[in-house]
Amino acid sequence: MRNIALFDLDHTLIPIDSDYEWGQFLCRVGAVDAVAFGKRNTEFYAQYQAGTMNPVEYLEFALGTLAQFSAEDLNAWHRQFMDEIIAPALLPEAHQLLEQHRAQGDLIAIITATNRFVTAPIAKALGVEHLLAAEPELDDTGRITGKLHGTPSSGAGKITHLQHWLEQNGQSLNDFGKSYFYSDSQNDIPLLSLVSHPVATNPNALLLAHAQTQGWPTLHLFNCND
Repeated sequence: MRNIALFDLDHTLIPIDSDYEWGQFLCRVGAVDAVAFGKRNTEFYAQYQAGTMNPVEYLEFALGTLAQFSAEDLNAWHRQFMDEIIAPALLPEAHQLLEQHRAQGDLIAIITATNRFVTAPIAKALGVEHLLAAEPELDDTGRITGKLHGTPSSGAGKITHLQHWLEQNGQSLNDFGKSYFYSDSQNDIPLLSLVSHPVATNPNALLLAHAQTQGWPTLHLFNCND
């Protein structure tokens, strides 16, 4: 029976938070007000780390920013972002972990709270075909409206996204011999608790404490400054 391996992205497969770094990148290139936007971006990041962030409020802040620019500008900035910020964060340890699961024939997916615009090129660079992410609402021309489409893909919302994706393929988690989920954050305890093989990966202090009480294995791919 085939297994499924699910991966969080930020601080799990890469040692940075792509969502936060994208916002800081926009500040550096002068696309947004570096002081006001940077302050709000940092506040949301602190809330996320503490587990107190309202995901819809944050996503509409992030997606509302994207909606201000043309697709041409966004794509050009994202290419620069990939070159300058993401490429140095694609470390061999993460590639090796993914390759272990590929070699076993496992179904692999990244499931992240970060929006698809930011994360799709990162998943591609990691060689992962399946990405479950926060979905921006698009208008009839395909332009980002600034609103969130559907449910946030954070916390228990990751379970919702996973179940919907599997149902679309006529599957459920029970159809797999083993189900793995790798994550660094206490925000992902709902999905970690659901799979048969949770792995606290580069865990922050809150997840590490929970993992130890549950007897979950821990994996340190690299040092993260959470």
